[in-house]
Amino acid sequence: MTSARAQDEAEVYDLRGLKCPLPVMKTRKRLSTMPAGSGLWVETTDPLAVIDIPHFCHEDGHVLEASERVEAGHRFLIRKTA
Repeated sequence: MTSARAQDEAEVYDLRGLKCPLPVMKTRKRLSTMPAGSGLWVETTDPLAVIDIPHFCHEDGHVLEASERVEAGHRFLIRKTA
């Protein structure tokens, strides 16, 4: 379970309005510049992101700590691994 502090310390990456495959591509690029252990909240309105983001995390070895439905779409908390 993710602590509230860890969630608060995570950066927010606003990808609302972008369609597949851009949310995953931009998330991959952003995570590549971050140190291991960093958290990133990804906010998106793309309905396919609920499939694409978890798949991306699994394939690239990152930890999907949270997935939340919000009024404007969806948000994901990703913890970068090595």
